[in-house]
Amino acid sequence: MSETYHYAEIAVAPGAPLLFLFHGTGGNESNLLGLGQRLMPHAHIVAPRGDVSEGGALRFFKRTGEGVYDMADFERATTKMAAFIEAQIDASRPSTAIALGYSNGANILASLLFTRPELVDAAVLMHPLIPFAPEQQRGLASKAILITAGRNDPICPPPLTERLSAYFSSQGAAIETSWHEGGHEIRPEELTAIQTFVSKLNA
Repeated sequence: MSETYHYAEIAVAPGAPLLFLFHGTGGNESNLLGLGQRLMPHAHIVAPRGDVSEGGALRFFKRTGEGVYDMADFERATTKMAAFIEAQIDASRPSTAIALGYSNGANILASLLFTRPELVDAAVLMHPLIPFAPEQQRGLASKAILITAGRNDPICPPPLTERLSAYFSSQGAAIETSWHEGGHEIRPEELTAIQTFVSKLNA
């Protein structure tokens, strides 16, 4: 298996903010580029493509059922993605590194926060699903994190979202959670919350 990822990139001058984008199941490296450009129009953007195919749908790690992760592959994917992000940061020397993931992309990003929180300065987790209790991580202290979620999401049950938010809070992260009344879809009010979060980072 390749040691890196195929990825889309919007390059700017060295030293600019670096924004990583992680797509959801069935997406690809291009899905979130437009959103990334709206959120941070002057950022260097890097969006990797998931390297696992589930019936033709790209993902970042394997699962055995809805909400049932292949934990060995989850660990593999986390280690590989951490190395990818570290290499991108070393190459571009950004002023700040921010990451945003949706659904499966939010899950791989959450795993990075559990294990290598020093890699990014802030993170946006859109509709994450973490069906296990993460280990303690002191490196999350004061880390800026936004979770967005749907009150009627059939894929990411609200109690698990609340548990994840409580976990980040217990680790000392500067956690915010933004809810909409829909399901797993991305809604305008969710995008507004993300824009506000990102704008505060750049203030």
